Amino acid sequence: MKGLVYNGARDVAVTDVPDARIERPTDVLVRITSSNICGSDLHMYEGRTDLAPGMVLGHENLGEVAEVGSGVERIRVGDRVCLPFNIGCGFCRNCEEGMSSYCLTVNPDPNMAGAAFGFAGMGPFNGGQAEYLRVPFGDFNCLRLPEDAEEKEDDYVMVADIFPTGWHATRLAGLRSGETCVVYGCGPVGLMAAYSAMLQGASRVMIVDRHPDRLRLAEQIGVIPIDDSQGDPVQQVLDHTNGRGADRGCECVGYQAHDPQGVEHPNMTMNSLVASVKFTGGIGVVGIFLPSDPRSKDELEKSGQIAFDMGWHWLKGQKIGNGQAPVKRYNRYLRDLIHEGRAKPSWIVSQDLPLQRAPEAYEHFDKRDDGWTKVVLKPAMSG
Repeated sequence: MKGLVYNGARDVAVTDVPDARIERPTDVLVRITSSNICGSDLHMYEGRTDLAPGMVLGHENLGEVAEVGSGVERIRVGDRVCLPFNIGCGFCRNCEEGMSSYCLTVNPDPNMAGAAFGFAGMGPFNGGQAEYLRVPFGDFNCLRLPEDAEEKEDDYVMVADIFPTGWHATRLAGLRSGETCVVYGCGPVGLMAAYSAMLQGASRVMIVDRHPDRLRLAEQIGVIPIDDSQGDPVQQVLDHTNGRGADRGCECVGYQAHDPQGVEHPNMTMNSLVASVKFTGGIGVVGIFLPSDPRSKDELEKSGQIAFDMGWHWLKGQKIGNGQAPVKRYNRYLRDLIHEGRAKPSWIVSQDLPLQRAPEAYEHFDKRDDGWTKVVLKPAMSG
């Protein structure tokens, strides 16, 4: 089958790879019809993580069930399904407590909790930027889609990762209806965090970035764009909240945060949020931070540390929640919001492209080129 293979830093190619197949009785084989490029893929694409060459990328996947293992009872051939990016077993303590993003059994690394498709450090599982995908523990991990799956495919595929991850950021922050919220980072996850805050009834939502095309997208849904290249973003947030600060804040950038001049500051968004969020407010962190980043120019970040404004955070009595989104906790509800017409996350999609054009799409997305916000790869699309 065809798959997008990681060869090294900024070197990906669509090539022939071994066919995905049923390996265990609980597996499901899915013919992929949509697979998104995620901002998290760029950490690997840029060579900032230790992804093994030869791995197929792609952790935001949707498709049609082509085959099921002998131990699968619920999912049937022909079902249209969306796959959580994190793979859970469904029966370990963490999965049973709704934290499938930290499954204790799927990843063979005894020092890791959690697994994912096509992701560095998250197990040996190939991703879905390919024609087929093997899904372990298929009964648990496959989210069956309703009859409008094909016409709303670009909406439902967002339920694999960025929609629930953005939603998770607001839940970690403790957002309540009527409160104000600021989001740092206007990439796809940040846009979904802002969208989630709007859906949950936030009275005012602000988003901080400097890419005009992305800020314009946010403005289309009523979010207040804050361009940090035009002035101190903290002061702009304070100006929009009568000097009080936002009730809640979401970090959707992570360790590769950089200033308008392009200089990386791994602590930049975290400290800006401490300053932007009110006394006793809440902060949700879904941007990726790693335990080590040997290629960083920041000495602390090389060891997975940042210079954090703990004093101000403590003095302000703020709460912080962080970590990878447990997609299974939210995906059914978000699917139903889409089905009932209450949510349409595909408004962020900038391109639907055939799988063959994935290397080009990665290059544009990595450069943050204007108009390349969210790419959906379609293996069956020609061109």
